[in-house]
Amino acid sequence: MFWLVDWSKTKLPWWLLFTCSSLLVASALYFQHALGHSPCVKCIYQRTAMVTLALSAGLPLIYMHIVTRLLSITVWLAASVWGLYVANSHVELIFFEGFFMPPCPIEPNFPSFMPLHNWLPAIFDATGECNDNRWQFLNMGMAEWMRIIFSGFALTASAVAISYIIRFRQVAK
Repeated sequence: MFWLVDWSKTKLPWWLLFTCSSLLVASALYFQHALGHSPCVKCIYQRTAMVTLALSAGLPLIYMHIVTRLLSITVWLAASVWGLYVANSHVELIFFEGFFMPPCPIEPNFPSFMPLHNWLPAIFDATGECNDNRWQFLNMGMAEWMRIIFSGFALTASAVAISYIIRFRQVAK
């Protein structure tokens, strides 16, 4: 498992994380602007998590150091888990079978010091409905695919974090 620590000292895994997350954001923008699939608040939150993943990968690409790698792994794990949480709640909302459907917010609730939906509305403004599940691939909608994607990111980040913890414990002995 130590090969993960050694591999994270190279730029390739960070380029892979940056490229994958950036391509997923680009595809979301393509779906929105070219295909007319308006994102809902849950989609915007997942998009924000994906942008955060790309930014976290950018830090070690700019300056490779143990501190930047550890910070990036922490942000990578947090953004993946948060994205997975939002994707799960989005899937639950889409397939809700009760009488009163839980409300889907109209506007994202970003912090007041960082209103991304006001600064970059073409990327972060929510104009769609949370229960829109028109797009399907292999009988799964976008929220279901995002659940799988965020799970993969979270599992990978967990494996890297655990390998660092084990390595630090061995060094400390």
